[in-house]
Amino acid sequence: MGNRPPGSEHDRDTTGPITGAARVTEAVRAARATVAGAATGRAGGTRRARLHIKRVDPWSMMKFSFAVSLVLFFVAVVATSVLYLALDAMGVFDEVNKALSELVGNAGGSAGGGFKITAKGVVGGSALLGAVNVVLFTALATLGAFIYNVCADLVGGIELTLAEKD
Repeated sequence: MGNRPPGSEHDRDTTGPITGAARVTEAVRAARATVAGAATGRAGGTRRARLHIKRVDPWSMMKFSFAVSLVLFFVAVVATSVLYLALDAMGVFDEVNKALSELVGNAGGSAGGGFKITAKGVVGGSALLGAVNVVLFTALATLGAFIYNVCADLVGGIELTLAEKD
């Protein structure tokens, strides 16, 4: 019988325990396939679960939105700084500042006291806008959690269907 060593108990011509064990093993496999097929709604497919999001905790939403907006604040300030440095290296702001001083100088204003685009002004403006964004984003996300909870009480929340990877 195949790869079994000669003289082992598997060489006997009995059909008792060996055939019974094979039948049990096969029955267990069939039962598992049936249960898995019933759980998924189709034989051999992935398991799926239908869930409802009934409530979003406003405190956890506030913490999460604050962390995300803080990261985005730093990304925006760094991106603005890099963009300013690249444009300044190309001489764009020198040309813009010359054009502004000529426009203000021709309009009768003093040439020395005109508006100038500087690194401090650009990065400072970006930081100011980012700080306002952090406050607004955090507040609006927290308010959104409260509004979601009220709406979910009325209509039952959002239904999700989750499935295992194949």
